[in-house]
Amino acid sequence: MNKVFDALAHPIRREVLELLKGGEMTAGELADRFPVSKPTMSGHFAKLKEAGLIYGENRRGSVIYALNMSTLEEALHGFMDRVGLGADNPSHTRASRTARGVGIE
Repeated sequence: MNKVFDALAHPIRREVLELLKGGEMTAGELADRFPVSKPTMSGHFAKLKEAGLIYGENRRGSVIYALNMSTLEEALHGFMDRVGLGADNPSHTRASRTARGVGIE
């Protein structure tokens, strides 16, 4: 989980994840969206891959990146459990919030 949060700490890496929500993109397509050098972008890609947030596949000489949502979901669930907001915490279920008079949007 630490690697995921470390990877999410940088705004460029967060924006890469946003872009990949729309589907696969080549490393070049992603790099062209940012005002940094290609080696700097490679470092960002490496950090995201190390955290398991993206994966890359070499196709005909281009690296194609895609989002790995399962890692992000696992990290989010782990974080929520740590702070007591997980599904196993009965104080945060819909029924218990309603019973306590806490509004649900």
